[in-house]
Amino acid sequence: MSSHAHHHHHALPTDGRALTATALSATLHCLTGCAIGEIAGMAIGTALGLSNEATLALAVGLAFLFGYGLTSLPLLRAGMALGVVVPIALASDTLSIAVMEVVDNTIIMTIPGAMEAGLGSLLFWGSLAFALPVAGAVALPVNRWLIARGKGHAVVHETGVHGGPSPRTVGAAAAGAFLFGAAVLLAEVI
Repeated sequence: MSSHAHHHHHALPTDGRALTATALSATLHCLTGCAIGEIAGMAIGTALGLSNEATLALAVGLAFLFGYGLTSLPLLRAGMALGVVVPIALASDTLSIAVMEVVDNTIIMTIPGAMEAGLGSLLFWGSLAFALPVAGAVALPVNRWLIARGKGHAVVHETGVHGGPSPRTVGAAAAGAFLFGAAVLLAEVI
C-alpha cells in the first residue's frame, strides 16, 4: 500500500467520463477501507464464535474505522489538525461506506450458510470476495452524484492532499475478488 501524498489542486469534473473516473477512484479508495474492516470484523467475529449480529456489528464498525482512517492518515501526515481532519473524513466517506456496508452485508446474509461458514471455508471467503466488489459497484453512482455536487470525496479533494493505494491496484484486486467469489458461489449452487 503506497501512501504517496501530493498537494496539487485542480477543479473536479462535474459531468461526463472525467466525473465517472473521479468517482471510481474515490469509490475504490473507500472500498479499500471497507474491505479491510469488513474482512477483519468477519474473521474476528467468526474466529471468536460471536453471534451473527455481533459479527456484523464488529465488521461494520471496523469498516467505518478503517474507511475513515484511510482518508484521515494522508491529511494528518500533511500536517492538518485532527479537529480539521475528522469533519473532512466524515463528510467524504460516511454515505459511501454506509451504502457499501448495507449492500455487502445484505448479500452475505442472504447467501445460505455464509455467516455460519468457518474461516477455513471457501464459502466464507467467496461470499466476502463477491459481496464487497458488488457493494463498491452500487456505491459508485452515489459517489458520482456526491462529487458532482461538491460533496463526498470532493471535500477531501479541496484540501489538495491525496494518498492511499493506487486505484488501479485496488480495481484489479476487486475484479479478481469478484471473479473468485462468483466462481465459489457458482460452485456452491452446482
